Amino acid sequence: MNVLVADDDEFTRALLERHLQRWGFGTVHARTGIEALERLQDGTVRLAIVDWSMPGMDGDEVCRRVREKDERNPPYIIILTGRNLKEDIVAGLKAGANDFVTKPFDENELYARLQVGERVVRLQSVLADQIAKLEDALAHIKTLQGILPICVHCHRIRSDQESW
Repeated sequence: MNVLVADDDEFTRALLERHLQRWGFGTVHARTGIEALERLQDGTVRLAIVDWSMPGMDGDEVCRRVREKDERNPPYIIILTGRNLKEDIVAGLKAGANDFVTKPFDENELYARLQVGERVVRLQSVLADQIAKLEDALAHIKTLQGILPICVHCHRIRSDQESW
């Protein structure tokens, strides 16, 4: 699974990418909030680590804009920031982040949180597939109901002589 690393600090971005690759994740990077938003909206990245303070657009605004889009299978976003006040954590989560990690981060904690994100993304994907299958089945049933006159109560089929 690819993880978007959105951070304007080159050292932090390289450090995160090195950890992610060691843990078996692919990486995609963005240097600005606008780049991060583009990558998240094109649907190729399902898991992201986004810095709060970036040029162009802050991480909380990236989250807000991603969540405005009504998606069945939204990306899992972790805000990684030096901000550690309770108000910042609340603001980040209210903006639409799924998780919040403060810098400097503990690599074991970040790995555990990424594993949670990966599980959520996989479950959302399975759920979205099941919903699509159910919608297809429902459309098929509605088509059949239009062809066959079926009683909604007894589920019998009406004959050509108008009897059930």
